[in-house]
Amino acid sequence: MLNNSQNLIYKILKKSEKFFQTDMIYLAKNGFWLTLGQIISAISSFLLAITFANFLPKEIYGTYKYILSMIGILSIFTLSGINTSLTRSVAKGFDGSLKLALKEKIKWGSIGSLVSLGISIYYYLNGNFTLTICFIITTIFLPFMDSFNIHIAILNGKKDFKLATKYNIITQIISSVLLILTLIISKNIFLLLLIYFISYTSLRLIFLKLTIKKENLNSEIESDTISYGKHLSLMNVIVLIANQIDKIVVWQFIGSAELAIYSIAIAMPEQIKGFLGNINTLAFPKFAEKSKEEIRKNIHSKIGKLFIIVILIILIYWFLSPIIFKILFPKYLDSLFYSQLFSLGLINIPIAFIGLPILQSHGLTKELYKINILNSIIQIIFILFATYFYGLIGLIIARIITRIIVGIIYLLKLRGLKYF
Repeated sequence: MLNNSQNLIYKILKKSEKFFQTDMIYLAKNGFWLTLGQIISAISSFLLAITFANFLPKEIYGTYKYILSMIGILSIFTLSGINTSLTRSVAKGFDGSLKLALKEKIKWGSIGSLVSLGISIYYYLNGNFTLTICFIITTIFLPFMDSFNIHIAILNGKKDFKLATKYNIITQIISSVLLILTLIISKNIFLLLLIYFISYTSLRLIFLKLTIKKENLNSEIESDTISYGKHLSLMNVIVLIANQIDKIVVWQFIGSAELAIYSIAIAMPEQIKGFLGNINTLAFPKFAEKSKEEIRKNIHSKIGKLFIIVILIILIYWFLSPIIFKILFPKYLDSLFYSQLFSLGLINIPIAFIGLPILQSHGLTKELYKINILNSIIQIIFILFATYFYGLIGLIIARIITRIIVGIIYLLKLRGLKYF
């Protein structure tokens, strides 16, 4: 009975390939695991958000989110672009680049630790002992937490999305459970931060070792893995700042309680974006194997159909979000309208989430530099101006406008390079 069902599903997927012009067997097989990972991640994030919303005052929650945003900016030094470069190298059979990549990430991450220590000294001199201790904790763990996550780059390069998802699920569940228990038992922000760092760092190290043992990596090294990774990391500097600047600006200009309101407002739309982000992960190794001519044949229809799906998702979210907020976030009903409005920014996904892996997988460094720098500068300027003068509503509208601009820029770049 099971074999008959599997055969039927296989036939349906094969027939649907003519319509979607996509390898549906590959998408269904690997997309299932990536989607499952996103579901678990979303559930974990929601449980954390609910626990924080119900057990912590808005001011403390806002301060915690501010610290995480600063950690996100400091992670610039761990060279996130090397992960993408390593995935590309492994997909081409150069597994031996792993050791060099890991060493480089930890080395540069240590510089980030020194910056974090400098920030802690600054807050100490200004009498803020809470942030002083928080950044001392960050100093200890910064070079390692993100660096050990490099095992995901290996597994993505091997197209072993199933195992990558399993590792992510286990990490997410254990870390979230530990954070929730800590939050219920203690409202201590230092303990929360310690549990956050210890859980993610130790679990990622364990799975890195398991990945190396299981995959039997060869010793072949691609000469430009590190240099290309540094290029990607350099262009990601302003991107990472742009992605975190909203929380920092809200905390500085408006207040920690408002940052808590804003964080709850964007939580669900960002999770939806994460689900759809599977498109990027799945597309990357596929685009790496194809020529420009092969990509150009069906990119129009792929973007068009994805655009329709995204519009339906936005409409469903507008309908369901009031119910979700009343049940899960009764103390944050003032976040509801902001959340619905922010979901409109998902409209850029069809072009941005297809355009990015095309350019990355074909090593178009110069074009990526231009796009990322331009997008990030626009976002930072819009966010600073809108938040300072118009508060949260200005910030939300600024983020929607910048995402639409991002989509237009990707479209123009793909057309200019004759991918579209």
